[in-house]
Amino acid sequence: MDLPAIVKVLSVFAGILLAIRLRVPLGIGLTVGGLLLGAWAGRSPAELVGDLGMALTRIDLWLLLVVIALIVELGRFLAEDRNATAIMAAARRFGGRHGRALSLMALPAFIGLVPMPGGALFSAPLVGQTVREPHWNPAWKAAINYWFRHVWEYWWPLYPVVILTLSIFDISTARFMAALVPLSLLAILSGYLFLVRPHIGQLAEGEAPTSDGWRRALFLAIPILTIVLATLLLPPLLVMVRPAWSGQTPRLAAMLLGMLVGLGLIFWDERHKLDHVPFAHLCKPQTLNILASLAGVLLFESLLQRSGLVPLAGQELASSGIPVGVIVAALPFVAGLVTGIAIGFAGPAFPLVVGLLAAPASTLTPMATLALAFGFGYAGMMLSPVHLCFVLTRDYFATPFRGIYRHILPCVLVLLFGSLALFLAFGHLGW
Repeated sequence: MDLPAIVKVLSVFAGILLAIRLRVPLGIGLTVGGLLLGAWAGRSPAELVGDLGMALTRIDLWLLLVVIALIVELGRFLAEDRNATAIMAAARRFGGRHGRALSLMALPAFIGLVPMPGGALFSAPLVGQTVREPHWNPAWKAAINYWFRHVWEYWWPLYPVVILTLSIFDISTARFMAALVPLSLLAILSGYLFLVRPHIGQLAEGEAPTSDGWRRALFLAIPILTIVLATLLLPPLLVMVRPAWSGQTPRLAAMLLGMLVGLGLIFWDERHKLDHVPFAHLCKPQTLNILASLAGVLLFESLLQRSGLVPLAGQELASSGIPVGVIVAALPFVAGLVTGIAIGFAGPAFPLVVGLLAAPASTLTPMATLALAFGFGYAGMMLSPVHLCFVLTRDYFATPFRGIYRHILPCVLVLLFGSLALFLAFGHLGW
C-alpha cells in the first residue's frame, strides 16, 4: 500500500530529528534524509545520483559556504579584546547615567551582528565585567548575555538562517525585513522590561562611564555597514550584468562583494599584527560543522523539491482538518527545540511550510506564514537545552539551566504572542 506523501515526509522529518538527538551531524542527517525521501517517492538510484549531482553544482550552495566562511573571520575580528572594550566604552559614555544598563544590552547585541559558532561565549566576559560586583545573580547575567546576543537573527541579512529562509520562501529582502523586524523590536523591548528594567536603579549606581572608545567603535561599524548595504543595493545591478542569475545567487554574490571590501578594511587595520593567521578559525571543528550543516540543508531542500512530495504533502495537510496555523507553528517549534540551531528548524520544517502555503486550497499568505513559522521556530531554538550559545553561557557563568529559563521565559512568551499577532495581522491584510 502506497503511503500518503505527508506520512513519508513527516516520517523522514522525525527520523532527521531523532538522528540529530543521537548526535548524527545535521548535514549528514539532512542529506541522507533527502535521499531517502527521493527513494520513497519512486526515484531510481540513477535519478537520485543525478539529483544529488545537480544539488552539488548549484552556484548558490558554494557562494553561501564562502560567504559564511568570511563571516566567521569577521566575527573573530569583532570579538578581539580591544574591539570589544571599545564597544563597551562607547556604550557606557552614550548611555550617561544609565550607561551600564545600555552596555549590558549593547555588548552582546553588537557581537550578535556577526554570526559565529558559540558567539555568546565572546560576549559573556564583557557582560561579566560590566556587572562584576558579587551580588549580581549569575543566572541573570547569563540570561542577559544569551537573550541580547540573539535579538537580530530574525532578519539580519548576515545570518545563515536568514539567507536560507529567503531562498526557501522565495521572498524579497525588503519584504522579509518588513515581516520580521517587529520580532527584533519585541525581543529588545521584552529583554529590557523583564531583564534590565527591574535592576535599573542598581545599575545606575555603578562607576562613571569612560570617554574612550568612540573612534574605534565607529570604525568597527564600517565593515558591517558595507556588507549590509552591498547586500541590499547590489543585487539588481548584478542581475543586469548577469541576467542568467536568479533566486539567491545575486544576493549572495552581492554579499560576497561586500564581505571582500569589509574584510579588506579589516586586514588593512591589522596589517602590522603578526599574531593572527587570517582564516585560521575556519579549521576549527565548530566552524567546519556549521559549513557542513549549511551544505546539508541546501542539499535536503533540493532533493526534497526533486522528489515531488512537497506539493502533495502540502495539499494533504491542508485538507487534513488540522488548523493550518497549528501545523505552521508546530513543525518549526519542534525542530528548533530538538536541534538547538536556527538552520536546524529552517532546513527540515520550512520546505513543508512552503508546501502548505502553495497548496491549492490554502488560505495562507506569504508574510503571515513566514512570521508565524520563523517566530515559533526561533522560540523553540531559544528554549533548546542543546543550543550551543545556551550551553556555553551556562558554563561560563556556572549556573543551572533552570535559573536562566526562569529569566528568559517571559521574553520567549512575548516572542510567541508577537509572532501570532503578526500572523493574524498580515493574514487580515492579505500579505
